[in-house]
Amino acid sequence: MLRRVLIGGVALAVIALAAAVTAVAHPEALGGSSRAAARADAPPPPAARSHPQVVEPQAGVADTETAPASTSNARPISDDEIRRELRQLKQLASHDRLAVGSRARVLPDGRAVAPQDAPPIVRDVIRTANVIAKTPYLWGGGHGSWSAVGYDCSGSVSFALAGAGLLDAPLTSGELAHWGAPGPGRWITIYANDGHVFMDVAGLRFDTGALPGAGTRWQATGRDTSGFSARHPGGL
Repeated sequence: MLRRVLIGGVALAVIALAAAVTAVAHPEALGGSSRAAARADAPPPPAARSHPQVVEPQAGVADTETAPASTSNARPISDDEIRRELRQLKQLASHDRLAVGSRARVLPDGRAVAPQDAPPIVRDVIRTANVIAKTPYLWGGGHGSWSAVGYDCSGSVSFALAGAGLLDAPLTSGELAHWGAPGPGRWITIYANDGHVFMDVAGLRFDTGALPGAGTRWQATGRDTSGFSARHPGGL
């Protein structure tokens, strides 16, 4: 009887040892189904960032701009290229006829009318902004090049300011939140935070969030400015 017990114990030990060796040498042989389930439940890897795409922001909603349009294969633009494009931008804006009236207002074609008493630099901002007033919203548009098929919120504001000689290069919304002088201006006020930027020019709002409603960045109505930093070009 004792002999049978000893033999049985040895046999069980041999079986356990063999199972242990199998588990070490071939871990997929054991627990395969549980690991497969774990892999199935695991979150997918983060998707690769896509190239800037033309999208239409909802009216009155921030564009959630987190970065300018930089992609892994984007070629950095040189200072000489920026200066050349800036000259072309100013030339383009100078050829655009600006309507002037007793007060600022938005025309049916989406352009803004400048008030008669506006300083020349304010008229230049409005004139330049009119050039892209009805172009589509494009995340990152206006950051890789002044010439684009569309512009995001900070690209739009930067474009208008640069055409009037107030900027030398495009800025993100977060950068515009610290640009210029603090507080509202008499003629131009920029409202910016890390996610969105728009500006008030002579009482009109220039905002990509306005595009779906009227098809133009210009709006005669304001919007809630809570959570935004108010900045303005010095003296304006």
